[in-house]
Amino acid sequence: MDVRSQMSMVFHLDKCLGCHTCTVACKNIWTDRKGAEYMWWNNVETKPGTGYPTKWEDQEIYKGGWEKSGSGIELRGAGKRKGLLNIFHNPNLPVIDDYYEPFTYKYLDLIESPLQDVQPVARPVSLITGKPIDIKMGPNWDDDLSGTPDFARKDPNLKNLSPAEQEAMFQLEKMALYYLPRICNHCLNPACVASCPSGAIYKRGEDGVVLIDQTKCRAWRMCVTACPYKKTYYNWSTGKSEKCLLCFPRIEAGIAPACMHSCVGRIRYLGVMLYDADMIEKAASSDDKDLINSHLNIYLDPHDPKVIAAAKANGVADSTIAAAQASPIYKFVKEWKIALPLHAEFRTLPNLFYVPPLLPVMASVSEQEKSSTPQLNPIAKNWDDKWLYDTSLDSIFGTIDDLRMPLKYMANMFSAGNEDLIADKLKKLMAIRIYRRHKTVGDISAEKSATALRNVNLTEAQAEAIYNLTSLAKFEERFVIPAAHREQAIEMIESTADVKGSTGFGFLAKPARGL
Repeated sequence: MDVRSQMSMVFHLDKCLGCHTCTVACKNIWTDRKGAEYMWWNNVETKPGTGYPTKWEDQEIYKGGWEKSGSGIELRGAGKRKGLLNIFHNPNLPVIDDYYEPFTYKYLDLIESPLQDVQPVARPVSLITGKPIDIKMGPNWDDDLSGTPDFARKDPNLKNLSPAEQEAMFQLEKMALYYLPRICNHCLNPACVASCPSGAIYKRGEDGVVLIDQTKCRAWRMCVTACPYKKTYYNWSTGKSEKCLLCFPRIEAGIAPACMHSCVGRIRYLGVMLYDADMIEKAASSDDKDLINSHLNIYLDPHDPKVIAAAKANGVADSTIAAAQASPIYKFVKEWKIALPLHAEFRTLPNLFYVPPLLPVMASVSEQEKSSTPQLNPIAKNWDDKWLYDTSLDSIFGTIDDLRMPLKYMANMFSAGNEDLIADKLKKLMAIRIYRRHKTVGDISAEKSATALRNVNLTEAQAEAIYNLTSLAKFEERFVIPAAHREQAIEMIESTADVKGSTGFGFLAKPARGL
């Protein structure tokens, strides 16, 4: 058992406001410079939608991540053989139009314009060429536009839904959307690290943060292809690749990353997870039906004496073990089992988990006889129909199958197509809502509340703990950051410097089968 520590995250999607404060905070700190104008290490997408860059989830286009190959795995669009063939011409790279051509406005035209009969305007100009352009795309271009033909209906996650199911999603009275914030997942099996010909990308041994050594980067851009989440970018000005670094200077100082510190909805959680590095290859090579369970089984119980002993023997500090025991991530992912990885089928074993959105509880609408005063009807299907809201509790707290966002769509994103797995998480969230309704409003009986919790194997104590961490948690409860031990990291570099095949920080260059 090779026990290591990993900084991990949970994003609670039911709490995301779509305010983009996290995006602006990250942009102002890390990518506010030449060549990084189009980089959004943190971005918030509207779902259903095509995301950023366009259709990043469709690996038939971008060839990112890993795929099964016999008993092992191999990179889809990179690696030694594929990388050598495409090293001077890579057809799987996203082009600038898949992002957008960064632009600004000629504001001086408003000030220096001579007297004329029409109002002067500030023309948009490209930040790359400096020439006037017509703006056709931008970051979060489809923000709040769920249901539009240009974006939502081209979402790759709709591929398994029938036309009837898709139409049900996009009917005006049933239109729904939710926000999906994304940063680098700092994966356990990062495709970007495996794809880099120059060895510039590495995974820190002390906390698992994935970084790019700018002195070693040679701009092959295989990392851009290999990352299925498209969170590695090429800086056209410096000729280097760049990516989210989880604000590691802030973490080392005990401060939460900028996107998490500034989050208005308090949807973000950060903590340490202990994992068994010996299980990575087996988990990444699992069959599709076992992929998520194999992934989650990598993470170990930080209270287990055997795990603690193995962690200490492997150099994990006592402060890190204590942080893992108090980690909110372990509670969400392993203890309560209500958080899932995004697109586990990419086989990178991401360390960013999402509590899937239950979406606002809505009263259903039922058709009644025609109204004699249809003009008073605010939501008429047509001028002659009358619709009334059904506000009964059975309608408000209906079955998971009646949610506005189809289970199949949610499963395509968070459970590798396993609808039962995503339904289990949503039922737990619904049971907690029923329990809290009983506690605060009192119009749900104690018997019904207890039955709801019992059906999803939750106790009242667990329901209260989930409610408190979700709704009432203080800053230090959401972000449990261990003390930095840079002296140990330096010792690991020095101890492995002379070891053949070493990549530093205690990791050896041992590729998975199939590479």
